[in-house]
Amino acid sequence: MMSDMATISTFTGPISTVARRLAEKWSREQATPEKSQQVLLNTLSVSFVNFYLECMEFETDLEASDSWNPVKQTLMDVADLLITNLGKLECRPVLENAQFVYVPPKVQSNRIGYVVVEISESFQSAKLLGFVKEVSIDNFPINQLQPLENLLNYLEFLELQTTKFKSQNLDSSSQNVAELKRWFENIFESSWSTIESIFLTELGWQFRSAEDGLKNSVERAKLIDFGIKANRESVGIVVKVSHDENNLDEMKIIVELHPTNGQEYLPSSLHVMILDEEGTAVMEAKAKNDNKKISLEFNADVGDNFSVKIVLGDVSVIENFLI
Repeated sequence: MMSDMATISTFTGPISTVARRLAEKWSREQATPEKSQQVLLNTLSVSFVNFYLECMEFETDLEASDSWNPVKQTLMDVADLLITNLGKLECRPVLENAQFVYVPPKVQSNRIGYVVVEISESFQSAKLLGFVKEVSIDNFPINQLQPLENLLNYLEFLELQTTKFKSQNLDSSSQNVAELKRWFENIFESSWSTIESIFLTELGWQFRSAEDGLKNSVERAKLIDFGIKANRESVGIVVKVSHDENNLDEMKIIVELHPTNGQEYLPSSLHVMILDEEGTAVMEAKAKNDNKKISLEFNADVGDNFSVKIVLGDVSVIENFLI
């Protein structure tokens, strides 16, 4: 990405003819004048932010964004732009001289940030007014936006963090990274399954019933096979992620290990560790002869990464996670 950038408060530029024609086409397909105007402005806003970020050499994916889906844009008030490997950036439009920007409640989460785009009356040009990482009110004051430079620095930071974590060369038999924040969007890695598909239904019920009081939570499970060197021993790992509605940047993580294949207890000498991004163990537990499960619980911030290292005898498996 671009480095050593001069201070950038705003950015003004023309809206391309292609973007304007597409926005007008989609707006004509709406049932009411209000919805038509909403789709028009959202499309212009997203296309302008996409143009700007491409100029700044960030990789985006318009086609995978909800705002570029004709069905979703009709059903929702959405102006998201997917930035490859980072997440969705919401691009909220305003007209000239607006004092507040409207952010629908449904897009006040599952976003890496928010950009406000001022659309000219002629729809010929637009201006990026600023950026904010999170929004918790429907009408956000424009004078509280951060300079545009903060957006570029923030995206560059996220890319560096993601690249750093994904390039870690840990002693692992599982190098795929599970992106936990995306689990809240029902986007799961193929290797992670529902609890019921790994364990008996009774265990799935027990795990859920213990956590029923937590809102905004999601969980997945995975079978860990230690292979021939460990006599084909296996365990099941359950990862549950939850967050408080008032603090979307902090996640509560629960990691549990359970016996599988009808076994009552975990293999003796099983050792599990939580590793930080440097590969240092910050939390660990060992199974005894009569352990039916191991449970580790901790909090982490969005953007953090960690690993779970599971050791049995001479065999170790590492599962990597990005929050």
